[in-house]
Amino acid sequence: MICYFSGTGNSQRAARQIAKACGDALFSINQSLRGGKAETLHTDSPLVFVTPTYGWRMPRVVEQWVEKTTFTGCRDAYFILTCGSECGNAAAYAEALCKRKGFVFGGLAEVVMPENYLALFPTPDKAEAARILAAAAPRIGALAEEIRAGKPLPQEKATLAGRLKSGPVNSLFYAAIISDKGFTVGDGCIGCGLCAGRCPLKNITLVNKRPHWNGSCTHCMACIGGCPVAAIEYKNSSKGRHRYYILEEEKP
Repeated sequence: MICYFSGTGNSQRAARQIAKACGDALFSINQSLRGGKAETLHTDSPLVFVTPTYGWRMPRVVEQWVEKTTFTGCRDAYFILTCGSECGNAAAYAEALCKRKGFVFGGLAEVVMPENYLALFPTPDKAEAARILAAAAPRIGALAEEIRAGKPLPQEKATLAGRLKSGPVNSLFYAAIISDKGFTVGDGCIGCGLCAGRCPLKNITLVNKRPHWNGSCTHCMACIGGCPVAAIEYKNSSKGRHRYYILEEEKP
């Protein structure tokens, strides 16, 4: 079973490619989170968790979802993290999660895909994003073959910088940056409600046909990246930056 969490489409695209190569089923963590109920999932094939990288680790909201979800059947677990550059020492935290859940850790691999975190970093233009996606496809395919063959994913030893990023820097990242207070909506808003419908935490409601953020945000950037009229901004960081969203990946 391929379980994915996605904000702007990178992880969903990777999950679809892996599922197709392995002949396995897809499961949306986003939809499960929006449902708000604890899940019981059974699979006879390995669990593959495909997520973005938040602060050089798997998103906390996904770790919490895995913790409260009951899994039966196969105990082998693999982790694929999409990122703009690298994911630090994320493997150590995924392995610790496996120990708590009774999983057999099959490894964690990173896949570089277009940067979408415009709250902090520059995002690629459309042409550059397409180039990065094309380069990522063979990497995803190779990882899918390793999983299909039941092999552990190759692991690289974490550097001191990686351990710092995934450890204390991750904690500072969540404490200092992860908040929805910086989101604003301009006069160009058409009240379509797509931002509210895409938010995995149901944190956005429409008030007088305009989005209102309610204090529970994981910074997935689905609202700002997917706004069809680019009416949403995050502080001054997003102004002038390309909005990255894989719109075609929304279809089942």
